[in-house]
Amino acid sequence: MSAPLLELRGLRKAYPGVVANDDVGFTVGRGEVHALLGENGAGKSTLVKMVYGLVRPDAGEMRFGGESYTPGSPHEARQTGIAMVFQHFSLFEALDVAENVALGMENPPPMRELAARIREVSETYGLPLDPARLVGDLSAGERQRVEIIRCLLQDPKLLIMDEPTSVLTPQEVDILFETLRKLQAEGTSILYISHKLEEIRTLCDGATILRLGKVVGSCDPREKSARELAEMMVGSELNPPAPQAHDLGEVMLEVNALTVPPASAFGTELRDISLQVRAGEVLGIGGVAGNGQDELLAVLSGEVPVENDKLRFKGEPIGATGPNPRRAKGLLTAPEERLGHAAAPDMSLIENAALSGWVRMGMVKSGFINWSKARAHAEHVIKDFDVRTPGPGNAARALSGGNLQKFVIGREILQKPEVLVVNQPTWGVDASAAAAIRQALLDLAAEGAAVIAISQDLDELMEISTRFAALNEGRLSAPRDAAGLTIDEIGLMLGGAHGMEVAHIHEEAAP
Repeated sequence: MSAPLLELRGLRKAYPGVVANDDVGFTVGRGEVHALLGENGAGKSTLVKMVYGLVRPDAGEMRFGGESYTPGSPHEARQTGIAMVFQHFSLFEALDVAENVALGMENPPPMRELAARIREVSETYGLPLDPARLVGDLSAGERQRVEIIRCLLQDPKLLIMDEPTSVLTPQEVDILFETLRKLQAEGTSILYISHKLEEIRTLCDGATILRLGKVVGSCDPREKSARELAEMMVGSELNPPAPQAHDLGEVMLEVNALTVPPASAFGTELRDISLQVRAGEVLGIGGVAGNGQDELLAVLSGEVPVENDKLRFKGEPIGATGPNPRRAKGLLTAPEERLGHAAAPDMSLIENAALSGWVRMGMVKSGFINWSKARAHAEHVIKDFDVRTPGPGNAARALSGGNLQKFVIGREILQKPEVLVVNQPTWGVDASAAAAIRQALLDLAAEGAAVIAISQDLDELMEISTRFAALNEGRLSAPRDAAGLTIDEIGLMLGGAHGMEVAHIHEEAAP
């Protein structure tokens, strides 16, 4: 057999207070799709950053194509034949596709030639793109294509993908997988990171499992169930969330015929949205990214004020009030963008706990913050939601994405909201943490709170929702009981079919 394309031996990387990787070693074969699995904070991101030249290892050896490999920068990694698609897009909305692609290339050709190459490569790999379209006008799936095409134009030998399907529809995931299989057939190796274990089982030939920075196992994921993979990651039995039977109470939050223009040229207009959520209920709102989720949360949080009677909390008009008065009443929110919106990157977890908790947790007296209360709140969140961090004094940006997500959600839940609105509650978190967050939302509802969960993960919404509604181009479908909803009906709702139309199509499909 030929030598592996990528070989890692004894890699170690430590930061103050934490060892991110400890004696990590595995290989990726030529033309292999290899999964890198692990809980949040297991060391996956640090490891691929070393491979891509963003981080230098403290110890260990890397070999690529049989030769010693010590990249000092991403430029050197790309020159060697390694490309990476990051979880968070690095695109400029005001520029077109070709201009964005050019910015990510070492020596871009003239724009006319580059546009022709983009068309050729995108069509060859089943990811059609118009190089002249503004990125701000693209869907999340199309933006993912821009990132992938930018990498493919480098003709990589190894493609690293970090959570590539987190913002894609099921149909877009199918297209992506067809592209990756075509690349694999041409001899490209792929190192694939994802918390969606069924995807791993479908796509990958091998898997390496990390736990607390160390390799704890490897397997052929096609021979394991998703549950078995999850239990290998966490080292214990996985308990799925279990709802508790309880009665629904009064209407806690009501939105009445809400129409709001977009805040930016690339935003989504909210169009005639009405909804009610009751005490004890979880209202799940699904939708493909870019259909008004961020805009809806901004209205509910108070970041975007509206006419006072368009929004009512326990019958009281609150549309014109801001975030802090709403928090004082018990309406709390957690936005999708955790770093920069939900949390201040360079502030400590203590300071971030104070930013959203001072109103309800009695942290301010005579204009001064009681830092001992802020620290206690942060420590409570870290303990109850298993946030992996050396301590509450660490900066938010030092946490892995999944651990920061656990902190953001836990910080709100532990304030005992009467209404909690969360956007993408388990985005980027591992199976065990996702189950814990979903259980915490169910427990909150069982205690009498009203919960609105906005998510692109339909399995998640079906697991926790009492009722389900879909956002499409800024319009919200009429909520329906989640129990008994079929995937076909949900797909129709996500595509813009509403109410009787869904019921009619369902009746026609019935035998």
